[in-house]
Amino acid sequence: MYSYQVKGMTCGHCVKAVTGAIKEADANAQVRIDLEKGSVEVDSTAASEKLSAAITEAGYEVLATQ
Repeated sequence: MYSYQVKGMTCGHCVKAVTGAIKEADANAQVRIDLEKGSVEVDSTAASEKLSAAITEAGYEVLATQ
């Protein structure tokens, strides 16, 4: 599982955009987003860098990765 701190997520549309971007990188990924904390948790077999890049390409800033 990967955890990311993401800046710029403020609403349901943001959740859909980030989830969609991750699912494009890995269709089987399981995504959990906490808007209040700005956190994204992903269960995926894809490389963390690929998922982080997908979030960035969707227009959001990845501040930290765990």
